[in-house]
Amino acid sequence: MDVLNKLRNTVSNTISNTVQNTAYGLSQLSSVLPGNPVTREFEATAHVASAGPGLLWRVYSGYKKSTKQEAAIFVFEKRMLEKWSTKADRELVLETLKRGVMQLTKLRHPQVLTVQHPLEESRDSLAFATEPVFASLANVLGNQENIPQPTPMSLKGYKLHDIEIRYGLLQLGEGLAFLHGDVKLLHRNLCPESIVINVHGAWKIFGFDFCALNQSSDSKQPSWSYLDYDPTLPAVVQPQLNYQAPECVLASSNGPPSDIFALGMLVYTIHSSEHKPLHESHNDLGKCRRFLESFKGSNVSAKLLPIPESLRDTVKLMLSHSPELRLDAHQFIKIEYFTDIGVKTLNYLDKLFQWDNLQKSQFYKGLPQLLKQLPHRVVLHRVLPALYKELVNPPMIPFVLPSILQVMEATEVEEFREHILPNLRPVLALEDPPQISLVLMQQVNLLLKLCPTDVIKTDIVPMLLRALESEWEQLQELCLSALPNIVTMIEGPVIKNSILPRMKKICMSPGKKPSSLGVRVNCLLCLAKMLPSFDRWLVFDQILPFLQEVPHSGEPAILMAIIGIYRMLLTHSKLGMGKEILATKVLPFLLPLSIEQNLSMSQYETLSTLIIDMINRITSEHREALRQLDAVRRETQQLDQALSQVASPTFMQSNHLNDISLTPEIPSPNANPKPTSIENGLTMEDKFRLIQQQETHQRLQSQSILTPKAVSQPTKPQPKDLTATLLKNNLDELNLSMSRSTMSQPDYNTAKSTAGLSWNKNNNVNQLQSQFLMSPTLNSQAMQASRPMNWNSSGMSPSVNWNSQQSATMWNSIAPQNNMNFTAQPEIGPSPMNFPGTLQPFASPINTQATANKPNSSAQDIMDLLS
Repeated sequence: MDVLNKLRNTVSNTISNTVQNTAYGLSQLSSVLPGNPVTREFEATAHVASAGPGLLWRVYSGYKKSTKQEAAIFVFEKRMLEKWSTKADRELVLETLKRGVMQLTKLRHPQVLTVQHPLEESRDSLAFATEPVFASLANVLGNQENIPQPTPMSLKGYKLHDIEIRYGLLQLGEGLAFLHGDVKLLHRNLCPESIVINVHGAWKIFGFDFCALNQSSDSKQPSWSYLDYDPTLPAVVQPQLNYQAPECVLASSNGPPSDIFALGMLVYTIHSSEHKPLHESHNDLGKCRRFLESFKGSNVSAKLLPIPESLRDTVKLMLSHSPELRLDAHQFIKIEYFTDIGVKTLNYLDKLFQWDNLQKSQFYKGLPQLLKQLPHRVVLHRVLPALYKELVNPPMIPFVLPSILQVMEATEVEEFREHILPNLRPVLALEDPPQISLVLMQQVNLLLKLCPTDVIKTDIVPMLLRALESEWEQLQELCLSALPNIVTMIEGPVIKNSILPRMKKICMSPGKKPSSLGVRVNCLLCLAKMLPSFDRWLVFDQILPFLQEVPHSGEPAILMAIIGIYRMLLTHSKLGMGKEILATKVLPFLLPLSIEQNLSMSQYETLSTLIIDMINRITSEHREALRQLDAVRRETQQLDQALSQVASPTFMQSNHLNDISLTPEIPSPNANPKPTSIENGLTMEDKFRLIQQQETHQRLQSQSILTPKAVSQPTKPQPKDLTATLLKNNLDELNLSMSRSTMSQPDYNTAKSTAGLSWNKNNNVNQLQSQFLMSPTLNSQAMQASRPMNWNSSGMSPSVNWNSQQSATMWNSIAPQNNMNFTAQPEIGPSPMNFPGTLQPFASPINTQATANKPNSSAQDIMDLLS
């Protein structure tokens, strides 16, 4: 039962956690557009601003799913209605917001916010989509209610430039002129919350929640109804008292001058130090009336000091107590304040679609100079978007690009990649008209600085390749000046298969129209700058043969460019040419140039110095190579002589080597030799002695010259392997004979078995040679052997008498059996071996009597004998 309870709890917790996680994810999504139909066509990405009455509308940046077009999504969450206690108030707020969006959707004007998707209502929200929005004017001026916290980076420290204020007010005046003159509509609530700034910096009229429509027919004078302010209703469902005209509050009437008064109050709010309105009624109708009654004459002028002097008199008229004295919208947009060059520039950009290409080209030619007088933010977000629209018109692109490139010089990398590069990339692929490539190539270094590596590989490099093939020499020279800066970013196959063939084509000047001398020289100079980035094999396989094929006709400029490349190849640490290349490929080409008569004296000195340096390089390198080779030869010869001198006394003084048997011995069935060997019977002292002998041998081998202790009769040098093998066999036989002479005949087999003197076919030449060299004492004993020995035994080869004259003949007879090892086996038959000859004792003193008295010699005795 407990198991079932645990299982039930586990399943319940899992389901609960899943539901909570799902609900949390849905709540995050619903916080933006909770089930609203707008979500089917638009995707919201970030909460960026707030706008409308009481800043109730949350503004999200987003895009249209079908076209990926940028958009702004306005969302009102109905849960915000809970701040009003009565149901009537909540419904009134909801109806007010709906009314304003519906009226906005009906209007189409550049200075009115453009709606992309009409209002949609769901159970939880109201939503509609517009053109991309940066923020409301209230957010920019510091009112950040209903926006995400912390404040977005785009709004932190945001300050309006003077040109932005000027042109923004001009746009508002144009919008009011449209509303008053064309639509006959009053806004009635012009304030910072009702003005939206789009992503390009344009000011748009928004918030038509309290607008008043014309009540009379077209033939009559327009008239508008007015609703008195009701203090019992929520403030968000009534126009702001701080921006209401005196006639609205005091006479319960309104008209176009009422919106002009609100615009004048807005001008003061923008220019005031804390961006506060001229008076704050705090939704107190009585306080507002008292202020408007006293706001007359000189009292107005004293409060307008924060406004610039060039605009102060105009605002004073706009804030006149009498509606008849105020300016209308058309008069406002024509004041001198808007004749600023920056305002005119921005105004022209907004109206370019009305001009033909000739008028546009004239304007674009002078635009780069005008852009220097505008703030960077205005240019980036206000001017460039207008220029981007011309990039779809190829004939106008050469006129637009200079302005875009000038702005790029003042932009950061992040700004460039976010705002400029997406619009500029399609232009990089255009070939017609060719002036586009010319303008881009003039600023190619700037492009290389700002563009990421992938754009350079996919867009810039193809543009450079097209420039190399162009018939315009100016375009080719610009390309050649830019290639060294990006050669490290270009892949090897592109360099080998695309760039180098085009550069060769320029230098070779094929076809009907050969390249000019300047282009050819610049091509060679470009090649010289690129060489350090090339692989060594590419230089030797492609560049060196190409240099000798360049037609120069004795032209000094081309010759000096080629000489400069050779100089670089000679001195460069990575690409340095060896003596073989210098002697066989380079000098045969340069030497004929040494009698060229078109060179100046300084140029000839440069060439001659290069040739001399190359010859010196060849002689020094080859001299060093010969010196090293000669040293190796001397070392080899000295080693051969040393080995021959060590070996010659041994076999020149030995007349008889009676212990060499060419026939392997077969063990006797009756023989029972002891399986004792020197290796198995060695003591610690023997092992230390052997180790010392091996170290002595290694020390001798590391020296180039071996000095024998005693050389009596030098002989002709013999091959190393044969000499060492025969000397070792001779030494072993001498040792065996010496051992036999020091013991009685009946104990020979026992001594031989004890000493372990048995050779097998596994002893190779190198082992025999090392054993010979490891016993310097034994070598001296072998050289002192003077008498020949005769070896006669049944079942073995006939006796062989060796002397000084017969030794060379015997060596030659054995030499062909180079890889053959001789094995001495126990003798066949029970009879002991007979030695008819006598053995001459060694020069070194040996106690033969003591050795003969021992029935069986031990391993220690044998080692003592050998040492």
